[in-house]
Amino acid sequence: MWWADVRELGLKLPNAEEGIAWGTPVLRLNGNIFAALPIHRSAEPGSVSIHCDMSVRDAMIDEQPDIYYTAEHYENYPVVLVRLSRITREVLDDLLRMGHKHVASKPPNRRAKTARKRRDTRKSRRPVR
Repeated sequence: MWWADVRELGLKLPNAEEGIAWGTPVLRLNGNIFAALPIHRSAEPGSVSIHCDMSVRDAMIDEQPDIYYTAEHYENYPVVLVRLSRITREVLDDLLRMGHKHVASKPPNRRAKTARKRRDTRKSRRPVR
C-alpha cells in the first residue's frame, strides 16, 4: 500500500479533499485533516496517520502492535500511525472511513474556510478571456 492508495480510497468519501499541510499530502473533511503522511522523524517510513479517538488508538495498538503504533511526536494527538505494508486495501478503506467519521463530528476548520474564500475571491478578480 502507498499514499496513492490512501488518496484514491479517501477521496471517494463524501466531501473529502486533498491538500498539503506542513509540506506533506493530507486528506481533509471541512478543513480538518483525517489522514496524512507523517513527516516527523519519530514515525516510521511507509506509514500513514489516521485521526481517531485516543482510546480507539490505544486499543488498536494493544491488539495489533505490529500494524498500529504511535511515536513520540504523535502521542498527544488523536491519531494512530499505521504501517501500510502490513494492511490490506479493505482494512485501509475501513481506517479511512473511521478517520473521516471522526473529523465529521468536529466543527469546520475556520482557517481553511477563510483560505478557500480568499482563493475564490482572487479567482473572481481575474479578467475573463
